[in-house]
Amino acid sequence: LRAMEKYEALLGVKVTAPGEDAGILTKLERGKRAFAIKVDTTSGVAGFLRPGDRVDVYWTGNTGRGGLRTEGDSTGDVTKLILTGVNLIAVDQSSNDETTGAILARTVTVAVSPQEVAALAQAQATGKLTLSLLGTKEDTVAEVIEVDQSSLLGLQQVQKQVQAPVEQVCTIKSRRGGEVVVTEIPCTN
Repeated sequence: LRAMEKYEALLGVKVTAPGEDAGILTKLERGKRAFAIKVDTTSGVAGFLRPGDRVDVYWTGNTGRGGLRTEGDSTGDVTKLILTGVNLIAVDQSSNDETTGAILARTVTVAVSPQEVAALAQAQATGKLTLSLLGTKEDTVAEVIEVDQSSLLGLQQVQKQVQAPVEQVCTIKSRRGGEVVVTEIPCTN
């Protein structure tokens, strides 16, 4: 399962059971599926991802086509957190979690449920996926996060208010000594 040095002690965590596959299948828990995500230097945390790490998955794409926005009324590019705490089981074609250097990967393989496979496949087909590495002691659960350009820049959308026609009131002013009296009259125009 892992790279071993010459004369190193054989440990049970480094070898498979007799007849067992030594590939990534051993890293998949019950009910999980392996799914490959395309990454580059920026979307793959600059090559610092290793098998065994946990990541959050963000989707960036355009939602203006079908009115798919979930928050706000604006359309256009949006970035949304779609999965949190996803386990990486392989980086490119290596599932060795004892890698110490940076690996500039083109794909990472994650262990997810069938529902999450469908979500990732749809997200990858309609936009760009970006990974965010979680710390080893990170145990907080991220909330729903969605950012568009307006919220990023702090811009408020101006809502057009339709004003009801104001009813015209006609008056005349009369003075009675030091007192001004306002009297309503019918409007003729």
